[in-house]
Amino acid sequence: MHPIRRRRPAPAVFLTALVAIAPLAGCARLPDPGTLTVLNSATDTHEHTQQQKFFDRCAKPLGVKVRQTSVPADQVVAKALRMASSRSLTDILELDGSELPQFADTGGLLPLKEAGVDVTGMSPGAVSMGSFRGDQYGIARSVNSLALIYNVDLLRKAGVEPPTTWEELKATAKKLTQGRTFGMAFSATPDADGVYQFLPFFWSAGGDEARLDDGRGAPALRLWKELVDDKSASSAVVTWNQQDVNDQFIAGRAAMMINGPWQVPVLGEHKDLDWAVATIPVPEAGRPPVPPIGGTVMTLPRTGDSGRQKTAARILDCLNEQRNQISWGESVYNVPTRTAAAAAYKAQNPKLGAFADQVATARSRTDRVGSRWPVVSDALAGAFQSVLTGRSTPEAALKQAQSRATAGE
Repeated sequence: MHPIRRRRPAPAVFLTALVAIAPLAGCARLPDPGTLTVLNSATDTHEHTQQQKFFDRCAKPLGVKVRQTSVPADQVVAKALRMASSRSLTDILELDGSELPQFADTGGLLPLKEAGVDVTGMSPGAVSMGSFRGDQYGIARSVNSLALIYNVDLLRKAGVEPPTTWEELKATAKKLTQGRTFGMAFSATPDADGVYQFLPFFWSAGGDEARLDDGRGAPALRLWKELVDDKSASSAVVTWNQQDVNDQFIAGRAAMMINGPWQVPVLGEHKDLDWAVATIPVPEAGRPPVPPIGGTVMTLPRTGDSGRQKTAARILDCLNEQRNQISWGESVYNVPTRTAAAAAYKAQNPKLGAFADQVATARSRTDRVGSRWPVVSDALAGAFQSVLTGRSTPEAALKQAQSRATAGE
């Protein structure tokens, strides 16, 4: 499951309609009392089928059925708004974690504790991803993050180990750069893909998305620039999305890459490619990596029907039982959000253990800036694009980014 959802921020005037319209749900055509509805982005056949399997498992003991409406990820917000305006919003709304603040801010979502959903035992990052102003509105069954994926054969041939610090990363990437193969690959596109990949470096350096111009994130920009200037990474990273990066790695044109577990199915198809996963290098030994946490959260819209909301809450509880979280995580190559389930997942899937380790220290993109994240994300993208193309220094780029983020509020 891909963590990045390329969606334009929903207009506040329409989001506000969620508050005004949701309580009037009774004015619309009455829903089937025996069927709960879900809006999500599970358009992939495998994911949709897996979703239905778990929904059926949890709905059957309650004597109800669940019907999914699945649309492309970049259309979920618009679809939810249209359904709200016609008083037909679904009982469960699955949103990208970065979008939850926009909806929670309207009052159109029910706090999960108020609904009786069990949210104990979740990883701090998962709690943060589903929260807004101190209340948890969304729950994620599993999440994903980023790690360093490397070609085992190429590292062995070069006589190097996976790097753990930035200095090791630069030295290792340089040594691995041979012929048409770059030592390192990452996405630096001026959009959500590039920002998602920049955040582990920005945050691990001490960067603060709420204060882009404090100078603390500048070393991350310098690192990326040095890798490109040293030709250890291709200058084309400014045009590569995360799928492009994976394609370069599979083709043998990159010995190491930053990417996520959603690439595992594709990597697994190439039986001649021996790959492994390690944590993302940090500025100094001993520092924990701080990658972003990604994925979707399930929420309960205020539909005005307390009975259906209670049933929907019981389904969310069931979906998030430990055994179901582990099974779901394995089906979509994501890490369960309950800490006990994540530990069991790691033990059962050692090859992906680094992803589970990363999730333990991962952060939500909206944790500090809430519904301002879209403008902050755009500002960060402009900063690393400006530096990588030689148009600005790291410090100047981040000052400009802060001005841009402030102007866009």
